[in-house]
Parts: sequence; structure tokens; C-alpha cells
Amino acid sequence: MSHPSSLSSSAMRALQLELKSLQSEPVEGFTVTCDDDCLFKWTVGIFGPPGTLYQGGYFKATLKFPPNYPYAPPGTIYLF
Repeated sequence: MSHPSSLSSSAMRALQLELKSLQSEPVEGFTVTCDDDCLFKWTVGIFGPPGTLYQGGYFKATLKFPPNYPYAPPGTIYLF
């Protein structure tokens, strides 16, 4: 997977482990994929839970992880 050269190896290891875990044991109501084979940019799909105002909805977000992840949080962009 491609990544800018300035990104730390500890951030890459953390993201690889988290992505592998989410793909092998998915969380109900969520999907996670990497965008353009870049480990530091994820696309998240959220399905509206039954019995709520969001039921039947599908919400998409992009997560961009910083080089010092997990010590700094990802940026989030919600796509409507």
C-alpha cells in the first residue's frame, strides 16, 4: 500500500493491525476500506440502525490519519 515517505512506521503498524482486525471481525452496521491503496485514508460506511430515525440510511465518511497516529486522531469528512 502506498504512503507518503514522512509517515511513521508505528502509525503504519497500528493502522495495518486495526484494518486487519476490522476486516476479519467486522463491526455490525459498518464497513471499512482503504481508498486508492493508501493505508492512511479510509472510507467508512455506516448503516442506519433499525428502530431509529436513521433506519434505512447509508452514511459515508472519509478518515484521514496523521503521521503521528495513534497519538493524534484522524480527520473525518462526512459525505452526504
